[in-house]
Amino acid sequence: MERFVQGNRAALQDHVRRRQEIHVVMGNEACDLDSTVSALALAYFLAQSTPAPKATFIPVLNIPRAEFALRTETWFLLGGHGIAATSLIFRDEIDLAALHRAGLLSLTLVDHHVLPGADAALEEAVVEVLDHRPLERDRAPGCPVTAEPVGSCATLVTERIAQGPPGVLDRLTATLLHGTILLDCVNLSPAAGKVTPRDVACVALLEDRFPDLPARDTVFKALQAAKFDVSGLTTEQMLRKDLKVLSGDELALAISAIYVDLESFLRRPGLLQDLDAFCRAQGYAALVAMTISFNEHNEPSRQLAVYSRQETLRSAVCRALEEATAPPLQLQPLLSPWPCLSTYTQGNAVASRKKVLPILRAALGGPGAARGLEEEVVPPPTPMNSLVEECPLAQAVPPLCPQDVLERVTRIAAGQPPGSPK
Repeated sequence: MERFVQGNRAALQDHVRRRQEIHVVMGNEACDLDSTVSALALAYFLAQSTPAPKATFIPVLNIPRAEFALRTETWFLLGGHGIAATSLIFRDEIDLAALHRAGLLSLTLVDHHVLPGADAALEEAVVEVLDHRPLERDRAPGCPVTAEPVGSCATLVTERIAQGPPGVLDRLTATLLHGTILLDCVNLSPAAGKVTPRDVACVALLEDRFPDLPARDTVFKALQAAKFDVSGLTTEQMLRKDLKVLSGDELALAISAIYVDLESFLRRPGLLQDLDAFCRAQGYAALVAMTISFNEHNEPSRQLAVYSRQETLRSAVCRALEEATAPPLQLQPLLSPWPCLSTYTQGNAVASRKKVLPILRAALGGPGAARGLEEEVVPPPTPMNSLVEECPLAQAVPPLCPQDVLERVTRIAAGQPPGSPK
């Protein structure tokens, strides 16, 4: 896979120059580890297994390059296994709309199946979907759809690769898929409420094919430490790190996963001003912050904070969450430091954001309809220089190197502060 990723940019430029088909494999706009690895692994599999392909297969990370430094667990896993950020292609470095208008684009969606409204014109370019969410819409008969309720989209990709020609699954691909499933499914812990028998089977399959893969606990602890390392991030970066957005008829609601407990989050200096500035800058009428932490048994603890300067909207969102039955969140109000912020403990700790999103979507859409459209984030602007040439935003990425990230996360996983002496 490493050579495949390193050659993507040159292959893309060559096909653009020759006006030949470009088959993009792309995850959702949150661009978490599952979306990223699913796109990389499936694109590699298609490139290796498609007979006499006319297209080049290009995995695209569905965020601007400048956002990549916030995906700490992805930095850690990819960089630690020799995949440099400079080899990756980001959404602001490829003009999908121009490729589509030129008749050159085919699009496979992984880890989501509905494009945001701003990308509606690309829907007719979609040729396949792999997702682990319930379907919200049907596809044309000629578009294969795999939508299965598993814990990780990487599980579906692993199954797909396992059914393909022998020899395509190499050790690097197996390592990335193995780590992603373990992180997504909380080390296969039933207490977290995410793992399914198919996730367990795929992890076992990968370990059977490559017996020298690191131990599950070692992999999970390192990736979990990387994911939950928010030291050095501003509040705005924490809110952007794992962000989804629901847009209704006249407003947008942000839902951020926050990787510290609520008490620590509320103690951040200037938090209220930061929440207000974040919502004003992005045009969000309200923000739901869903905090999550884990104990030593990998059991999740969840809390919620609902922020809005519009009291009527905040009350409506809180009421929808408090009265939810599918699933019940079992919310218990907490004392909040500010009247514009409502805070709760969430008794149903297995109700993840994926399960809360439909509740909020229905609340925005009104009675009898879930008209709110899940946008996740605003797509990045069209690159101004060319379809794929190096984007100026690349200069905004902090100068991290995989070795530094690896050392930092290893210290965190071992219970040492990042700056402690060796």
